[in-house]
Amino acid sequence: MTTKTKQILPPTPLFDSIQYMDWNRTYQNNKFPNAEKDYKYARSYIHCYKDNLQTFNAYRREIERYLSWCWFVAGKSIFEIRGSQFEEYVRFCLSPPLSWIGLKKPPRFIDKNGARIANEEWRPFVATTTKAAYRKGTCPEKSCYSLSQKALQEVFAIISSFYNYLIQENIAEINPVAQIRQKSKFLRKQQTKNKIRRLSEKQWRYVFETVESMAVQNPEKHERTLFIITALYSMYLRISELTATKRWVPLMNNFAKDHNGFWWFTTIGKGNKERQIAVSDAMLDALKRYRSHLNLTPLPSPSDNTPLLCRLSNNDPITSSTYIREIVQECFDLAITKLQKAGFKEEADELMNATVHWLRHTGISDDVKHRPREHVRDDAGHSSSAITDKYIDVELRARHNSAKNKSIKPG
Repeated sequence: MTTKTKQILPPTPLFDSIQYMDWNRTYQNNKFPNAEKDYKYARSYIHCYKDNLQTFNAYRREIERYLSWCWFVAGKSIFEIRGSQFEEYVRFCLSPPLSWIGLKKPPRFIDKNGARIANEEWRPFVATTTKAAYRKGTCPEKSCYSLSQKALQEVFAIISSFYNYLIQENIAEINPVAQIRQKSKFLRKQQTKNKIRRLSEKQWRYVFETVESMAVQNPEKHERTLFIITALYSMYLRISELTATKRWVPLMNNFAKDHNGFWWFTTIGKGNKERQIAVSDAMLDALKRYRSHLNLTPLPSPSDNTPLLCRLSNNDPITSSTYIREIVQECFDLAITKLQKAGFKEEADELMNATVHWLRHTGISDDVKHRPREHVRDDAGHSSSAITDKYIDVELRARHNSAKNKSIKPG
């Protein structure tokens, strides 16, 4: 009997969203006397990432799953887990019981009668399908749940980081993740580079022509769309770098001219790292057009604290990455329709799977062909040139071309 066929009651969520998080909350369970202690230190660890929403969400997800497994499946405290037990947890993540798998991502807690209560629809794991399959009517199924290699790597990395934190705080003595000597039986080593998920030249041309047309037909709504897509591509921005948060709000004066007359865009990226991005003449023209639509001066002054992106209904900065995704997706959808009408079915089908992040990948991939990789690396915020090298496909082209005309028949 596989793990998925066992009926194990689903756990309730443990940690609320950042804005509702009670950092002094305790957790008690009569069956697990150590649960309160486990919860306390897990909450303290997650608290370290409260200023970075994406990291907080990722770490909360993994710690929440781990605590639930320790208590309700293994029946142990996190301080009792050793390497062999952690291997059991990894296998559990690879094949969780159906009762622990959901088909959507509802909020962990909901408001009811003025109180925050656990959402009964929430599950620790979620079965998904591709965007293209979903658009064609294929819904995800619990029995088809799978954990990607990237997600599995996060299990190892985050839980190991959690134990290292406990060790540094003199709370724990052992990191069970470090006790696993043969992680390779779970994590595959790749000989080749991961494929960069990007738009093809034809797809990017259709997307850009589409958004330009949208801006002309409905400027009140889509001049902003044009600016967003241009910025994501031209400056390799992540969606989080256009979204206002407590730690940073993108403003017009993040575009600034230096003493040489060069324009730069300052942003806060992954790891809360500030970086400057070189602004091309084309991007500067896009900024002028966008500001002209907003009835602002062509270029911002150092004192221009206007939010870079505002909601259409008011002047409040956009704080939801989902909101920006929906804006970009509207353009993608129209571009898909145009590709289909033009007879480019394969290109249209692939574009159905595209995400906002593909625009960043596309901009980097296009620029690394003709810009020094060190320049692209710094503008993209890559920690090393090795990451930027993943976007260079010249060697792959040469390798394929050398194999293309290989003969099979003798003589």
